[in-house]
Order: sequence, then C-alpha cells, then structure tokens
Amino acid sequence: MGTSGGRRPRRTDDDRPVREEILDAARRLLAERRFDELSVADILNAASVARGSFYFYFSGKHEVLAELVRQAVERGHKAARPWLAHEGEDQRYAAVRHGITEGARLWQEEAPVLRAIVENWRTDPGLTQLWLELMNGFTDATAGRLAEDQVAGDLPPDTPDLQALATALTWLGERLYYLAALDLPPFNDQDTLVEVLTHIWMSTLYPTAGTHAPGSS
Repeated sequence: MGTSGGRRPRRTDDDRPVREEILDAARRLLAERRFDELSVADILNAASVARGSFYFYFSGKHEVLAELVRQAVERGHKAARPWLAHEGEDQRYAAVRHGITEGARLWQEEAPVLRAIVENWRTDPGLTQLWLELMNGFTDATAGRLAEDQVAGDLPPDTPDLQALATALTWLGERLYYLAALDLPPFNDQDTLVEVLTHIWMSTLYPTAGTHAPGSS
C-alpha cells in the first residue's frame, strides 16, 4: 500500500481545526511550488502544527494531497450531475455545456491541487489507485449515460464501444483541463476551452443534434 493509503484515526468535531489547518497549509504551498519540492516540514511550518499532530492525521504528504484531491473531485461529480440526469434532446446541449463549464471552473479554482495530482499520480501507489478510481468514476458514469442514450436510439448506429468512448472523453477532458491549469494557450482562455470540449462531446456523441446551442447560428 502506498503512503496515501492506510487506516486513518477516528476524528471528532474538536479534531477538525487541526486537520483543516494542515490541508489549508498544503493547499497554499502548492500554489507556490511543485508537490515534489514540498516536504512535510514545509507543511508543518505553514500550518504551525507539531509533527506529532501531523502524523496523527496523515501518514505523509502524499496522503495530504490525496485528501485535497478527494475534496476537489467531489465538486466535479456534482458538476456532472445535470448531464447525467438530463431528459430529452432539448436539454442535452445545455447539460453538456454546463458540466464542461463547471469542470473548467473547478480546475481553475483548484489548479494547484489538480496540477499536483496529474503530475504525481504515478509516483505513489496510493495516489495511482486514487486517481484511477476517481477518473474511472467519471468514465463509468458517462458510459452509463451513453448506454441509456443508445437504448433510446439517440446515439449513431456506428458509435464505438461505449466504455472505451467514455474513457477517451474523460481522459481528453483531464488533459485539456490540465493544460488550462498550466495557463497554456489556447486553453488558458476558459471560453475557448469550454467551446472546444463542448464541440467535441456534441459532435462525437450527438452529431445529428448539432454542436451549437438551440437557436444559435
């Protein structure tokens, strides 16, 4: 098991401030430096907590990053719900665009944390397991939605394997969001990022529905 795994001690409400101080300090530090340049001592100094307090909650810096990522990605799951639950073709474009827009906003607001996991998920077994589980969660939810659309006859007859297609769309989004988080053009412009990803999703999945909002030219 990696350093981000393992059983955590039971916490009470009184414990929360110390734990949150550690997480907040790590989040601030990630905005200033790369994760691989960050040490537990740096987090201790920034959080003003004792070493023993840190290790009561976390086994190391990888587990701190893992918790920050869990918190961020939970917001991503919430952002995806409108598309997963939409009904009817008239809601489809708006639902897809909304989910992508919220995803872009999440990656902008959580850029230091999400950059860190993308750059380091292969360096620690626990982080590897976590990121694959989280990405697979998005993939499985997308594949499930596509299966419903296929039954309803909303997908083209030549649509490839749904799980593979959902996987490709999920990881494509991860890569473009990551480029935006690095502030690299053209995807550092959020409107461009949203337009491109929405176009890809709509033209890939629902080509007969068009790639523009209803009523737009």
